[in-house]
Amino acid sequence: MLVIILGITVAVLDGTIVNLALPGIARELRADPAHAIWVVNAYQIATLVMLLPLASLGDLIGYRRVYLVGMSLFALASLAAMLADSLTTLIAARALQGLGAAGLMSVNTALVRLVYPRAQLGRGMAINSMVVASASVAGPSVAAAILSVASWPWLFALNLPLGVLVVALGARALPAPRGVAAEGARFSWVDVLLNVAMFALVFVGADRLGVRDGSGQGAQSGAWVLLAAGVAVGFVYLRRQRTLALPLFPVDLLRIPVFALSMGTSVGAFCAQMLSFIALPFLLLDIYGRTHVEAGLLITAWPLAIVVMAPIAGRLIGRYPDGWLGGIGLSLLSLGLVLLATLPAQPSNADIVWRMALCGLGFGLFQSPNNHTIVTSPPPHRSGAASGMLGTARLTGQTLGAVLLAGIFSAWAPRDGRGPFIALGLAAACAAVAAVCSTLRVRQASGQAV
Repeated sequence: MLVIILGITVAVLDGTIVNLALPGIARELRADPAHAIWVVNAYQIATLVMLLPLASLGDLIGYRRVYLVGMSLFALASLAAMLADSLTTLIAARALQGLGAAGLMSVNTALVRLVYPRAQLGRGMAINSMVVASASVAGPSVAAAILSVASWPWLFALNLPLGVLVVALGARALPAPRGVAAEGARFSWVDVLLNVAMFALVFVGADRLGVRDGSGQGAQSGAWVLLAAGVAVGFVYLRRQRTLALPLFPVDLLRIPVFALSMGTSVGAFCAQMLSFIALPFLLLDIYGRTHVEAGLLITAWPLAIVVMAPIAGRLIGRYPDGWLGGIGLSLLSLGLVLLATLPAQPSNADIVWRMALCGLGFGLFQSPNNHTIVTSPPPHRSGAASGMLGTARLTGQTLGAVLLAGIFSAWAPRDGRGPFIALGLAAACAAVAAVCSTLRVRQASGQAV
């Protein structure tokens, strides 16, 4: 479990640790600041497009192999990023880092399922959720600490000793694969290419809508074309998957009602989270006049509440149905978002913090039970596919949230006082729909038990 925790920590940290250094990177490498954002994008796209292919590969050759090769590639790519002397080289190294991170994330929860006996799996999922939330919170702080004493290449130095440690310990400690893959299962490069094209087109299309940098300028000319192309490729790709014994995109698992509802729950929850996290800085900075430091501290109450709730949720798994836990948690999230959208004209910091904390507590109560259902509802030989779908659902929900926010900010400018409030209201609605999906799982689970 220590190996799994260390691996997921460095993978999540590197998703946000570079953000603070982007201006310095652009200046030192004499690059356009607008192009420097691809230091972040390259990592995220590479991770997104390879989650499902590497999860499928894990089902075939073993999760330990995929995890250790991913960690090795991640460490080597970190060394390349440290030594990069141009923006192009750095972006290429970050893409390789993302590929390595996909190896870690794709089989992460599948390994947790092998480590813990079924009766204690909830605790393992809770630890995993708490580590992810903690690493998300720590990213900017770790970056600030390193940049205060060293230059940006040292942001990647942390990965080298951790990578060596994870590979050395993982070769001895990680569990060997159990069982065999389904008859007729194979790894298809055609499917990999279709998967890459679908997710890359959708991601880049959403990115070009102008949301990721918070500019709120609306859709650019080619953004909707890219999104439409991604949907068209996805249509062909998913039709092809329906005929395969071991589909790379797990349409077979989506035929399991509890699994499908859990995926819908996850997409809705992360869509609400993305809408909120982009809208909240505009709300706090432009409408309520908080400074950047104050806004950052106020928003931190949300992820810190997730860290507090995660172990509690882990202990509740098994005692109460996951569907009820997730439904209650997402109802709290929806309520917290409504309360944020209806703040008084001059709110105190305490008014904001307890509402943020309520959102975080609700999200933390949802996350571990929902992940538990996603991992345990498929058969054991499809644990890798289920693990890959966890990350895919998260990134899909976040991309959907970005697209919805682009539409909102195109119609209502974020600084006119209406856009952020409308975004928070829509986020509350997404969380409420996700809560309904979660509670519907209780009836499905009861029907399966009967």
